[in-house]
Amino acid sequence: MNIKALVTANTKATVGAVVLALAIAASPVSASHDEYENRNKSRAVYDYARVVSAKPIVRYVTVTTPVKECWQETEYYTVGNRHTGVGVRTIFGAIVGGIVGHQFGSGHGQDAATVAGTLIGASIGNNSAHRNASYRTTEHSRPVTRCKTHYQSREEERIEGYRVVYAYHGQKYATRMPNDPGRRLRIRVDVSPAV
Repeated sequence: MNIKALVTANTKATVGAVVLALAIAASPVSASHDEYENRNKSRAVYDYARVVSAKPIVRYVTVTTPVKECWQETEYYTVGNRHTGVGVRTIFGAIVGGIVGHQFGSGHGQDAATVAGTLIGASIGNNSAHRNASYRTTEHSRPVTRCKTHYQSREEERIEGYRVVYAYHGQKYATRMPNDPGRRLRIRVDVSPAV
């Protein structure tokens, strides 16, 4: 091998080493350890664990509800009636008074006495009817609906969640969940290097 070929080979090797060094410096391999760790934390791994038990967490609450009760009753009431015959007695008094008044006077005086007798007789008949009036009452009945409200209390069970025990790779874990997960539970597995 001659010297010229050796110099050319060394030059090519040097240029290649410089290019490789620049490529390595610009590549993401030069990222710091913290950046590598943060990037790997965002990639979560999910798997399924076997559910060992899911027991409901029960709370007892008192519920009060209004209950309206209605029933029918018979209500009695009294109505008073005056059975007087006031109209008949007033007319009868007016006729008698008119006849008596007509007996007095003559001409226009007789007409005036007739009118006066009619008015006086009507008044006397009306007063007599009111004095001798009979008062009677009538009893009536009607159905009436009556209601009252009272309150009933009862205890109810409320499920607030589930206490879930699950197994993953031979280890048992417990958690609280809002619903029964069934036979399998999807879990998130965090894998990180032990330092």
